[in-house]
Amino acid sequence: MDLEGVRTFVAVAAAGRFQPAADELGVTQQAVSKRIAALERALGVRLLDRAPRGASLTIDGRAFLPHAHELVRVAERAAAAVRPGSRPLRVDVINLRGAGSGLMREFHRTHPAVELDVVNLLDIGAAVAALRTGEIDATFRAVTAPGRPLPADVLSARVLDEPLRLLTGPGHALAAARSVTLDELAGHRIWMPGIAPGTEWGAYYEALADRFGLTVEATGPNFGSDALLDTIADTPALATFMGEHTRLIWPEGHGLRLVPVVGPVPVYPHSLLWHRDNPHPALAALRAHLAATVPEHSAPGTWTPEWTAPR
Repeated sequence: MDLEGVRTFVAVAAAGRFQPAADELGVTQQAVSKRIAALERALGVRLLDRAPRGASLTIDGRAFLPHAHELVRVAERAAAAVRPGSRPLRVDVINLRGAGSGLMREFHRTHPAVELDVVNLLDIGAAVAALRTGEIDATFRAVTAPGRPLPADVLSARVLDEPLRLLTGPGHALAAARSVTLDELAGHRIWMPGIAPGTEWGAYYEALADRFGLTVEATGPNFGSDALLDTIADTPALATFMGEHTRLIWPEGHGLRLVPVVGPVPVYPHSLLWHRDNPHPALAALRAHLAATVPEHSAPGTWTPEWTAPR
C-alpha cells in the first residue's frame, strides 16, 4: 500500500475537495487524482464519490478512513523515532552501576528535557559498529585497547579518569590499612570475575597486573555485583578493585572496607566515543556537559596503560 496515497486520501476526506487537498500537500490536483485512483486499485474498492461540487466518502471510504489516519500517525511516529532532535539520544554504558551510568544520570539531571535511551553493549567492536550505523549515538569506553585502533570516522574524548580502590572484607590482611600501594598488593589475590576476554577493561587489568606484578583472577562464573560483595565479605583471602564512582550498596553486616590505592593511583580512563557525522543536537550538549563538569583526575602520581588515548 502506497503511504503517499493513504496520506492523500486523508487530506481529501478532510477537505472534501481535491484542489484544497492538493494545496495542502503541495502537489497538483492531477497528482491527487492519480494517487487516489492508484490507492483504490490497490484496495479493489472505490473510496470516494467524485462530483462537481467535491468528493464524498463511499461506505468503503468511511470504513477505511480511521485505519488511514492510524497509518499516517504510525508513519509519523516511525520517522520521529529516527529523526535527530526528535528521537532519544541513544548512549551505551557498560555497567549501569558504573561511572558511565553516573555521568549520564548527572547529564539527565541538568538536561531533563533531553530524552535518553541507555543501552548496554559489552563488546567494543559491537559498540563501534553501532556508532557507525547510527544504532547508538555515543558510548563510554577505555580507548584505545592494544590492536584495536578506532576507525577514522569514530572520534573520542577522554572524559573521566576514575581512581580505583581496593575492596576487602573485614578479615582481609589489608582491611585496616588507611591506604595501600600497588607494590604492597603483590602476592594478594585480586578477584574480578566480571573481566571478559577481549574487552578493553580486560586489557586494562592485564596491563595493570603485568606492570606491578599483581595477581588478578577472573576465575569462576560472574553472578553479578551482589554475589561478588558476598564472597569478598566472607573470604579473607580475596579482595577486588572497585571504581571510585561505582554505586554499590551492601548489608551493614558485611563489614566491607574501601581502601585507597596509591603509589601511583591506578585510574581507569573513561572516554566518550561518537561518529564524526552524527547530527543529533543532544550529542553536542552531552559533550559540552562532560567537558565542563567532569573533574580532572589525570595528574602526576596516577597510572594508566600506555595505550590509553591521551586526554
